[in-house]
Amino acid sequence: MAFAGLTADARRVINRAYTERQIHRLTVEVPVTVEYMTLYIASLKQRYTQSRSCRPFSISAFIVGFDFDGTPRLYQTNPSDTYHAWMANVIVRGAKCVHEFLEKNYTDEAIETDDLTIKLVIRALLEVVQSGGKNMELVVMR
Repeated sequence: MAFAGLTADARRVINRAYTERQIHRLTVEVPVTVEYMTLYIASLKQRYTQSRSCRPFSISAFIVGFDFDGTPRLYQTNPSDTYHAWMANVIVRGAKCVHEFLEKNYTDEAIETDDLTIKLVIRALLEVVQSGGKNMELVVMR
């Protein structure tokens, strides 16, 4: 999970999601899917939004993972408690510019290998980074 917003809110959501994952695993005896966790996080944020005694969570989050068949999944939840599935997306100032870049350049051939995917990500980020690559850090998790 990656997020943009208040870190304290994200910690609380992550802890609740972790607990739900354990409860689901012990009750159903099947690992959770990425979509199930996304739906849980979105409904949790919705409950806090509708409660009079609680402040709503102010985070936008990416929930990323693999389903049982190995298919990669990317979901985004918004502070408005909705969630959407994506092939590629960003949470950044100037996201419109990056969305347009990804719409033009995202193809199956562009993400065929890890190296091509990393190059596409760097090119997309360079669309919004002001000082070139000097302020950019990229982490690849495998």
